[in-house]
Amino acid sequence: MGLVLDVRGLTTEFRSELATVRAVDNVSFRLERGKALGIVGESGSGKSVTALSLMRLIPTPPGRILSGEVLFYHADGTVVDLLQLPERQMQRYRGNRIAMIFQEPMTSLNPVFRCGDQVMEALMLHRGMSRQQARERTIELFREVGLPDPELLLERYPHQLSGGQKQRVMIAMAMSCEPDILIADEPTTALDVTVQATILELMRQLQRTHQMALIFISHDLGVIAEIADEVAVMYKGRIVEYGPLEQIFTDPQHPYTKGLLACRPRLDRKLRTLPTVRDFMEELPDGTIRERLHLSVREYIDSLTLSPEELAARKQTLEQQPILLQVEDLRVHFPIRKGLFGGVRGYVKAVDGVSFTIRQGETLGLVGESGSGKTTTGRAILRLIEPTDGRILFNGMDVRTLSGNELKALRRQMQIIFQDPYASLNPRLSVGSALMEVLRVHNLFSSDQERREYIFWLLQRVGLEPRHFWHYPHEFSGGQRQRIGIARALAVQPRFIVCDEPVSALDVSVQAQVLNLLVELREEFGLTYLFITHDWGVVKFISDRIAVMQSGRIVEMGDAEELYAHPRHEYTRRLIAAIPAATLERIEQRRREAASL
Repeated sequence: MGLVLDVRGLTTEFRSELATVRAVDNVSFRLERGKALGIVGESGSGKSVTALSLMRLIPTPPGRILSGEVLFYHADGTVVDLLQLPERQMQRYRGNRIAMIFQEPMTSLNPVFRCGDQVMEALMLHRGMSRQQARERTIELFREVGLPDPELLLERYPHQLSGGQKQRVMIAMAMSCEPDILIADEPTTALDVTVQATILELMRQLQRTHQMALIFISHDLGVIAEIADEVAVMYKGRIVEYGPLEQIFTDPQHPYTKGLLACRPRLDRKLRTLPTVRDFMEELPDGTIRERLHLSVREYIDSLTLSPEELAARKQTLEQQPILLQVEDLRVHFPIRKGLFGGVRGYVKAVDGVSFTIRQGETLGLVGESGSGKTTTGRAILRLIEPTDGRILFNGMDVRTLSGNELKALRRQMQIIFQDPYASLNPRLSVGSALMEVLRVHNLFSSDQERREYIFWLLQRVGLEPRHFWHYPHEFSGGQRQRIGIARALAVQPRFIVCDEPVSALDVSVQAQVLNLLVELREEFGLTYLFITHDWGVVKFISDRIAVMQSGRIVEMGDAEELYAHPRHEYTRRLIAAIPAATLERIEQRRREAASL
């Protein structure tokens, strides 16, 4: 196909008053036309900064590209170093020859301009089209990326589109000038598994149709396996492993790569605990990496796999436990009003006749796409949203009849871990102050000294340190904030916790640590979970039973292993079929499909 990009020794750093951070450290790779390079690593590994450096979008100050070459090869054989071009000339390449899809479409699209105008602007700027020509081309692009009713969506604002539709608008904008290279920075992270599958398939089709080179950035090797030809594994600004996709998956050499491969929840078996990157490697004080496990990924996974006898024993134990939560015909309907002060003209049936039971010590997984009613169900059980109809019995008490002090007492026993830990924490309160407030509200312990000592113990139990008592939410990483959310839920010593997408925003390695912690706490304190997620790997690992929700109703429910192996409902089968399968068989199948086209 021919070379289109040759990156040599790229180094980017950020300076502050306190320190200088080398975010990209001597990175080199090559990209051919029609091929896809997957860049994988945890948050902070340098993936996105590498992409922004290629586009020369690093904010200066505090960042600057220190050294390196980014050689762009034109189809006629001429070569330019993008880092040496004057800014005016670089603008001709940016968005034209090299385009980028950013991670969060809502923050990348201008909220005050219509979606169509934002795509048309790129066409008029880079291709010199008239407004009418740009409009016609934008309609074609919207149709090509699978947007329904393109003429109507042309006039809509970003807030009027779903997450998947906004991402398709971003792809249309990036593809508008038929770039030689498309950089996709975590384009499917916030999407449901079915929407993710359609976006990945769309990008594969566009790549084949336009013979475009693709750089696909992700923290998930399962997603990378669906689209990449070669993989670069990044850790702390450096590429630690680089090679063909099959080689990375079948014979990883670096312990960090082994850890990333191992820590993703498995669909083919049930593990007693998830592997983490720390199991495979240790970073010494001088920055060198030492391998800790001298086992292959497969051997280590085998050692953690639960036997059929162990699975049967847990199932039998749970069947002997009393029912803690019983939900009968739960309904939550939201009124649709006509105008600001108008009457009700209909209802959105967010939850429409949901029934299930959860036994003491059991985890029921609630899985489905966005908008299926999962979160509304969880909040209605806790009465954070008032149910329209139905019964909620907790330990024999009718939750809907309680009020005042009775409801406050029940809240001690029923807690929630929110999806976005940062949004659920008060930025003005230190972690210690937030947890102290919880304990005071419920009159736990007789003095602040006792409360403080209890919080120190609690922080250590969830994997934090006592010194974090005095820190504020913005000083923590995503995984640490989620541990704070878990500590807050545990503080009042509950019996039942609603876990609302608690790991969806985390890297797979951090996700594994948090999931392991939730399992440990369940066993240690006898907790019962309603675990809400759209991720099948996660829900299958942690759940004893799974309920599948679609359009406010549970369409299928059963044992986690059995339901995954033998789904009965068409919706369940569709969800499972959309899961990225990071297996050699799936990689080879994709190669054959591509070769036959």
